[in-house]
Amino acid sequence: MKARTVNRILYADMVDMGGMPVRQPFPTQQVEQLDPFLLLHHHVAKLPEGTVPKQSGVGPHPHRGFSPVTFVYKGGVHHRDSRGNDSVVYEGGTQWMNAGLGIIHSERPPEDIEERGGVQEIIQLWVNLPKSHKMQQPEYIALQAEDTPQLELEGGKISVSVVAGEFQDTRGPIKTAVPILSLRIFMQAGSSYTFPIPETHSAFLYLLDGQVSYEGFGLVEWHHVVVLNNDGSSFSLKAKEDTRILLMAGEPIKEPVVSHGPFVMNTQTEILQAMRDYQMGKMGFYTE
Repeated sequence: MKARTVNRILYADMVDMGGMPVRQPFPTQQVEQLDPFLLLHHHVAKLPEGTVPKQSGVGPHPHRGFSPVTFVYKGGVHHRDSRGNDSVVYEGGTQWMNAGLGIIHSERPPEDIEERGGVQEIIQLWVNLPKSHKMQQPEYIALQAEDTPQLELEGGKISVSVVAGEFQDTRGPIKTAVPILSLRIFMQAGSSYTFPIPETHSAFLYLLDGQVSYEGFGLVEWHHVVVLNNDGSSFSLKAKEDTRILLMAGEPIKEPVVSHGPFVMNTQTEILQAMRDYQMGKMGFYTE
């Protein structure tokens, strides 16, 4: 297998999202998207004692035209939406929502967040949808940790949870609009592995913590995204410290992207229509 080279390294700067501090490695002024991936936010917060979960997190807001995906690393996320979905995804789980023609949802800490340590750590990733799927009916999938296939590699020194796509003959439960490989990886210090990925996919790694050595490139530290060139079918890592990694690879959509706030479409006209539809209640109604 030919090894992929590194295109660039992106640091996850801190930004303020409506009072919520998040790390955002992309988009930046240099990199608008990593087709089909549009945005990555990494949020870690210790909720003050006495926090009212229903008043924390993110209140009701709309989406259209893409898939907001939330990977839960600590704590949990309580999702409610205008389609009647109501579920809590805890540590190790993933919620994958195809917004389609429009949905309104909220994401709050669960009621038992204090019993679970009071720390909320999530990654939210926006995955674009092709034009053919942007106006389909919305879909919400709550995938718990225990329902996510997990592989133990290198004598248990490496664990890989397969969320979507296929890895080492194991297929993730999430079905996606375009082919996507989504892996949650943990590597113990000193472990190493060569990871295969589809040649046609755009791909990146995000290090939540730790350090790895990327073969042929060198050291990569926590809070950085490694953007890979589409020039091979594998990459090799050696962990210098215990490291949590999110690997995302996906078939590029190669369509125009026009976004405005929570809407991602192909044209400005479609954005204006999305805004009108939301105001007219065509994305449903949801109040807490």
